[in-house]
Amino acid sequence: MNIKQIKYELQNLISGKSGASYDALIQTVASHLRRGKSTSPMAKEKHQNKAQETEKLIAFAKSNNLILENIPEERFIASGAEQKVYITGEKYVIKLNDAIYYASWEDYFYNLLLHNYFFADTAYHLLGFHLSESTFYAVVRQPYIKADSITNLQEVKDFMAANGFENKRRNDYENVNLGLILEDLHDENVLTADGMLHFIDTVFFIKPNKFWD
Repeated sequence: MNIKQIKYELQNLISGKSGASYDALIQTVASHLRRGKSTSPMAKEKHQNKAQETEKLIAFAKSNNLILENIPEERFIASGAEQKVYITGEKYVIKLNDAIYYASWEDYFYNLLLHNYFFADTAYHLLGFHLSESTFYAVVRQPYIKADSITNLQEVKDFMAANGFENKRRNDYENVNLGLILEDLHDENVLTADGMLHFIDTVFFIKPNKFWD
């Protein structure tokens, strides 16, 4: 594993200088949020700015025809603290996420980009946004994975260790060299199908001082 090369690729991805086609809109939105803003790595300051980010996203979405009105409620299959999930045929699910786990919307979009880099088989494709009463959601599409066995969490630990992520506590991991934290890899967020692990819901965080050095 060439840490320097991977970090270079990740920095370019986050900066919007490179990436796959499904990253393009995510990068555009993240760049729009960064524009004209003095960013801070401090979570408290990001929380204070999140409402402003939401207003900026709503305006951006409306001006670019990215507000999605017709969410297929009849296809609703699950919900959690941060998202609602809808099935669309046999190949994909649609997820509405309000970024509640993140100090800023910018951090949420960085998570999508990092997920797509490390787990391209379950890559997120940003479709647009949805405004429901007072809640604003990002709407993403993701390949539908149907588990055929219970995930062995030791296999998850072994897989993550082989890729430079150390298990810090329970289902949380850190790659010290890359400056990345990856949390919540329990057996509902990592599914097993055909003997392979599929990471469907990840929670990446960047440690700015280490990631950008």
